[in-house]
Amino acid sequence: MALRFAVLTVSDRSARGERPDTSGPKLKEKVVAQGWEVLREDIVPDDLLLLQDTLTQWADWRRFDVILTTGGTGFAPRDVTPEATQAVIERPAPGLAEAMRAESLKITPHAMLSRGAAGIRGCTLIVNLPGSPKAALENLDVLIPVLPHAVQLLSEDAGAEAGHQFD
Repeated sequence: MALRFAVLTVSDRSARGERPDTSGPKLKEKVVAQGWEVLREDIVPDDLLLLQDTLTQWADWRRFDVILTTGGTGFAPRDVTPEATQAVIERPAPGLAEAMRAESLKITPHAMLSRGAAGIRGCTLIVNLPGSPKAALENLDVLIPVLPHAVQLLSEDAGAEAGHQFD
């Protein structure tokens, strides 16, 4: 199943051109290596309303199955990516964020400082990943096994239940 992605880097410094975006390109590389497509990439500053507008537009276009954000998930005052995500999703997907934090805790205690969220708007899954390239990739690795099935379910693909056992 060819999944369609958008990758949104959230960083004041990268948006101003003061620091290169390293997380977004690494995520794109990993997505493409899975045989999936990245149809859109962008960098925005840590601005709540701009993030909400961008996520809403991208999800409502229905061109993307999954929107990955990277950055803005920590404790810094301008880290508002989870709040923007929670404001635009229609249904939360807490298991995804819980799984990412649980696996990350095996690597670093700093994982418990991640406030990343995940949820669904329309038929689009939105997932917040950390801003660090290493942590973003580690978290994406946790999701890769379930993303095709999640997208199948969101698109109401009749084959989505093929692997389920019914008693």
